[in-house]
Amino acid sequence: MSRQYGCIAFTDDVRGVQDEYGSSAFYDRMRRRADGAEESDPLGPNEASFLTERDGFYLSTVSQTGWPYVQFRGGPPGFLHVTDEHTIAWADFKGNLQHVSTGNLVGDQRVAIIAVDYPRRRRLKLFGMARVVRIQDDPELASSLAVPNYNAVVEAAIVVNVTAFDGNCPQHIPQRFTFAEIEARIAPLRARIEELERLVGTA
Repeated sequence: MSRQYGCIAFTDDVRGVQDEYGSSAFYDRMRRRADGAEESDPLGPNEASFLTERDGFYLSTVSQTGWPYVQFRGGPPGFLHVTDEHTIAWADFKGNLQHVSTGNLVGDQRVAIIAVDYPRRRRLKLFGMARVVRIQDDPELASSLAVPNYNAVVEAAIVVNVTAFDGNCPQHIPQRFTFAEIEARIAPLRARIEELERLVGTA
């Protein structure tokens, strides 16, 4: 857990519930680690590699009515970029034209992100401030975030200044594998079977 995470997540209401369950003293120590500092927490190499390996994550924004809105953002592994120790960014691909997430960012830049590694049952939660960068405003940025050979139209770039993060326990995370991950695991077995079939056929 980064220093600023507790300052953002552990509000008075949250601390009241923590007190009821007996965890307030433990988390108060973590909250006090910030020592009144307001600077963002830097991402380390472990967080950076975790994020850039993901093929998707969950993005939460806040609407004008105060309702949270959660959207899944996906792409090939590597579509999420860590541009420096305080910044992540990705290409915003054309979708169903609702534009709820990007619209919410017009009025409130606060976002929360959850990225999950299902095979290894790991996750990383982030708080940050996001902005939408249109292609015409920074074509070089949009081009740098585009995914080669990926059939998607880039509408804009989303840049998030990360404020805090926490990598929490694997408890209750289901273990899941993508088709590509399964194929990679069974490829050696398939190759061995094909080799045995060839040997049998030539015997």
